[in-house]
Parts: sequence; C-alpha cells; structure tokens
Amino acid sequence: MSKDAHAGATTIVDNRKARHKFEVLESIEAGIVLQGTEVKSLRDGKAHLDEAFARIIEDECYLVGAHIDEYAHGNRQNHLPTRRRKLLLKKSQIRKIHDRVAQKGLTLVPLRLYFGDRGFVKVTIGICRGRKTHDKRAVTRERDAKREIREHR
Repeated sequence: MSKDAHAGATTIVDNRKARHKFEVLESIEAGIVLQGTEVKSLRDGKAHLDEAFARIIEDECYLVGAHIDEYAHGNRQNHLPTRRRKLLLKKSQIRKIHDRVAQKGLTLVPLRLYFGDRGFVKVTIGICRGRKTHDKRAVTRERDAKREIREHR
C-alpha cells in the first residue's frame, strides 16, 4: 500500500492492466459494501482487480470478479473471495453511468481500490473504451518517448 496524491488516501491495489487495455473516458469514485474480514484482508493488501468489472443490475451498481483473499485469521464467517460487491452511488449517478455504458463499446472497469481519508474503502471505476492492439503499441511508444525525454534532461 502506498500514500496517494489525494489527501489521506492510501492505495490498496491499482489496476495497471486496465489503463493499458482500455482508454479511460471518465472516472467515478464510489464506496463499496464489504464484510469485516474483507476489510482486514484489504488492510494486509491482499486484493486483485485484474479480471474485475462493474455492472449495473436492477438499478444497483456491483463490482464483479474482484478478488479479495480470505482473511488468514478468519473463522467460518470468512467471506467468499470473488463475491459480487455492491457499489455505493447515488441513483442519479447510476442512471448517468447506465446511459453512458449503453453506448456501443463502453464498459465499467475498476481502476483503483483505496482507503479514503476517513478510513472507508473506496473504488475508482472508469467508463472505458477498449483499445485495439495498434492503439496499445502507440500508447507504449509514446510513454517510452516521454520517459526518454525526461531522462535526458
């Protein structure tokens, strides 16, 4: 976990693959409903967002496929590692997101999981468009060029 640019925010996991595979058009911060053992496991930094995505089901937004390891000291009350987790958003935000995602080729991808300034776990989800292989190469080339320019200064 690392301190972040946001005041008091501590990053738990950053979905770097998502930024490579997708072009992020808009990002939204949301709360997330968790069980106690999930929070303890997150404090240990045991989470993966590699295969995760968000989906709107019956006017509610859910995080699907996010893997939070079982808590090592948990008992039989321990959580399921890949269960569907509800995201806390206002109805107006959910409607807006639903309208945007209804467009062809757009999807909801979790970009980052972190502890907010008051200790609550937050997730940043992005409204994203998938990149083609040649787009990925162009982005990589551009990033490498910028890095080279920085190093030669």
